[in-house]
Amino acid sequence: MPDASKPLGGIHHVTALASDPARNVEFYTKVLGLRLVKRTVNFDDPNTWHLYYGDGAGRPGTILTFFPFPGLPAGRHGNGQVVEAAFLVRAASLAFWIDRLVKLRVEFEGPMERFGQKVIRFRDPDGLQIEIVADAKAEAAAGWDGMPVPAEHALVGFHSVTLWEQGYERTARILTESLGFRTASEEGSRFRFVSGRGDGTPGHIVDIRCSPDFWRGAPGAGTVHHVAFRAADDDEQLRMREGLAAAGQNVTPVLDRKYFHSIYFREPGGVLFEVATDPPGFAVDEPQANLGSKLQLPRWLEPQRDEIAAKLPELVPEVR
Repeated sequence: MPDASKPLGGIHHVTALASDPARNVEFYTKVLGLRLVKRTVNFDDPNTWHLYYGDGAGRPGTILTFFPFPGLPAGRHGNGQVVEAAFLVRAASLAFWIDRLVKLRVEFEGPMERFGQKVIRFRDPDGLQIEIVADAKAEAAAGWDGMPVPAEHALVGFHSVTLWEQGYERTARILTESLGFRTASEEGSRFRFVSGRGDGTPGHIVDIRCSPDFWRGAPGAGTVHHVAFRAADDDEQLRMREGLAAAGQNVTPVLDRKYFHSIYFREPGGVLFEVATDPPGFAVDEPQANLGSKLQLPRWLEPQRDEIAAKLPELVPEVR
C-alpha cells in the first residue's frame, strides 16, 4: 500500500504512436504551444525518434511523448487502451483555445460538460484524441519565452487520461491500492479516480470509461502506447514494485531511461502502465534554457551517434 503521508504525484507522462515526425512536431509545438523538451531515440529501437513535449520546464505531469514511425498505419481506438488525453487550462482560457482552434482550422467538438467542467475535444493529425479541460483551480503554466501561446493561456499539463475498459473493478483496484489514487465520483459509464495532489495541479485524474460491448483497441498511429505514473524517487518506486509483485502483477525490473527510472506492467484490462521516477529530469544532459535543441543519446548509444543520426527522419531544425 502507498504511504498515505507521501501521496503519489499522479500522471508522469503519456507516450503515443505517430507517423510523420515533422508533422508531429509542427502540431504539438505550433498549434498546441508545447515545448519540445527532448529530442532522443527509442532506447529499444534507436533508429526511431522519441520526442518529448511539455511545459517550459519539462515538469512531470506535463509530458506527452511520441514514437513516430514514418508510414505507420492508423491504429484503432477501443477497450484496453488509454484513448483520451486531456490537457488542463485555467477557466478563463477556454475561449482563447476555441478561438485558436477555429483560426487554425482544427475541427473540434464542444464545449461539453463533464463532472461540472467544460471540455472541448479534437484529434491530432494521426487521430489521437485530445481534450482541453477548463478548471477554475488550475495553476498558471510554467512559461517559456519560445512558446507561441501566452503563458496565461498555455496548457498547464495533463488534466486526466481516460482508459476504455470492458470492466473497471480490477483496474480500479490497481489504481487505488497500488498507485495512490482514490475513488472520486462517477457519471454514467465513466468512473473518476483522483491522486493525492489535489485539484488544479497537472495529472491528478484518471477516468475509466466502461464499455463492455465495445471492440478491443489495436495499436498504430494515433493510439497511446502507455501511461506512466509518478514515483517521487527510486526508493518509492521499489516499494511500489514490491507491492505490485505481491499483488500478482508481472512487473519488469527497473530500467534506466536516462531522464527517469521505469518499471512496466499491464493492468488487468490490458493497458500498459509504467511507474517513472521524477528525478533525474530532463536537464541532466542539457540546461533548461536549451531543452530539446539537439539530439541527446544515452551513454551506451553515444558510440553509434553518427550512424543513428544519419537514419533519423529530419525534424524542423529551429523548433525547440
